[in-house]
Amino acid sequence: MKPEKTLLLSQSDVVSLLAMDAAIAAVEAAFAAYGRGEAAMPPKVYLGLPAHDGDLRAMPAYAEGAAGVKWVNSHPKNPARFGLPSVMGLYILSDPATAAPLAVMDATRLTAVRTGAAAAIASKHLARQSARTLGFIGCGVQARFLLDAHRAVYGDRLEVLTADASPEASERFAAEAGGRAVSVEEASGCDILCTSTPARAPVVRRAWVRPGAHINAMGADAPGKQELDPEILRDARVIIDDWAQATESGEVNVPLHEGAMHREHIQGTLGEVVAGKLAGRGDAAITVFDSTGLAIQDVALARVIYAAARERDVGTAFDFFG
Repeated sequence: MKPEKTLLLSQSDVVSLLAMDAAIAAVEAAFAAYGRGEAAMPPKVYLGLPAHDGDLRAMPAYAEGAAGVKWVNSHPKNPARFGLPSVMGLYILSDPATAAPLAVMDATRLTAVRTGAAAAIASKHLARQSARTLGFIGCGVQARFLLDAHRAVYGDRLEVLTADASPEASERFAAEAGGRAVSVEEASGCDILCTSTPARAPVVRRAWVRPGAHINAMGADAPGKQELDPEILRDARVIIDDWAQATESGEVNVPLHEGAMHREHIQGTLGEVVAGKLAGRGDAAITVFDSTGLAIQDVALARVIYAAARERDVGTAFDFFG
């Protein structure tokens, strides 16, 4: 039996098909499935490209009847060198019964949306309900999606404070968000803080973080990266997205390898929290979500995008095996 044609979906197609509300629902369900042990996700595979100041990553997963793999990069110097995004990706969605490729789609937008969704889901489960301020350290492309996702959960009630190594980037984002550009110290004092930088040394000091804060540490996604003072992690209830990935490439990777913290201090995964197997905030003064980005998030959104494309007759059919 000849496989059906594969649906090719461009970035503009993905943009038209994927709303943040739907993305949050799909990603939250994927976290819950993973927390219940109902999804398969081998650890992310890294192909380091030090000569090009970047890397490539392969991220396969199976969840809720969908299977696929994302091929994505991280090249922080791309914008300055080539005028290209620092992150680009493709997603191959396969029929798990036959392995036939159902769709090949842009995963650049998918990655940004699912990352924003994961942070907002973490805030929903780990931040105090009385949160009133939302801080951003790192005001690049990802910060826009972090903001969109939090507004999908919280509406417009959170005051937005922005900080960046580039004052111009911070002011631009603040103007877009209707917020205020502030110092890194002031942003660090917000009720909910999202960090999304490529830092390899802490940019947020323990003294700046107030009791009651929740931090989404989104930037550390490779060995050697870190954004937070290890004292923050030692004083916080730490929730990770995945044990294998976070301990090798997440915010906790450097403190663990340097002995500044121990595995026993990590409480568990966000999937366990969402599935109701692990308490969320409890009486913790500070909570931290350490996000490395999970393949189950990607396959969940790819499934949503593909279903919407079929329903709306969007995309281009292509016969790879003709």
